[in-house]
Amino acid sequence: MPQVISSLQLHTLTLTLNRPDKANAFNRDMILELQNALNDAAANDQVRCIVITGAGSTFSSGQDISEMEMVQDQDISYHEHLRETYNPLILQIRQIEKPIIATINGTVAGAGLGIALACDLRIAADDAKFTVGFTGIGLVPDSGVSLLLPALIGLARATEFTFSNLPISAQDALSWGMVNRLMPADELMPMTAQIAMMLSMGPTETFGATKKAFNRAMLPNLAEVLEYEGELQEIAGKSEEHKIGVKAFLKKERPNFL
Repeated sequence: MPQVISSLQLHTLTLTLNRPDKANAFNRDMILELQNALNDAAANDQVRCIVITGAGSTFSSGQDISEMEMVQDQDISYHEHLRETYNPLILQIRQIEKPIIATINGTVAGAGLGIALACDLRIAADDAKFTVGFTGIGLVPDSGVSLLLPALIGLARATEFTFSNLPISAQDALSWGMVNRLMPADELMPMTAQIAMMLSMGPTETFGATKKAFNRAMLPNLAEVLEYEGELQEIAGKSEEHKIGVKAFLKKERPNFL
């Protein structure tokens, strides 16, 4: 079964993260499938707008924590993992010269949040929740979250919700500028289709050039930030706090870092 489902209709390519039994958590295969789908979309003239969403009632819970547990006793480099997976994926989303909409149909956390924040527009269900997630398992924000979240909601709010690991409600996400629109769950995909159609009928080349301008003006150091996140994650991934956080997460307990 594909872990990313692709559907092209009326010049809009919808990419659905498809691990609903795992809350659409990313493993390496799903990341690579999404990268390949985005590469194909960039080269396909029939694709004029891209939508990323999740199967079931979750957008994505981020990295599959069970994968982390399996490699904790091995000499695995988190920095290299990010270089191969999330870092190029975030850069892809920002550099594809076509509009990309994140349709956030439920909970989004961790690297899933980074992917959503990297998209050009975010349309969310009115019961969606946004959790930074990293510090709860003794890690630092990666996938561009350390840059994109403060850029959208401000440093103080980003710091509070990263340190506390509390979810941001859909209503706060809208009022703080994290999302563009909220919709009842049953209206989310129809509204996405309407916006995607409007964008697909627009001047795609001009939209692409505008993305380049916004990247230069607002995110000129994105690649550098992604690399630095990886350096910090390499340190955090070898810490005792990370081991404690992962064990507690898998047991669905509150971690005790004392």
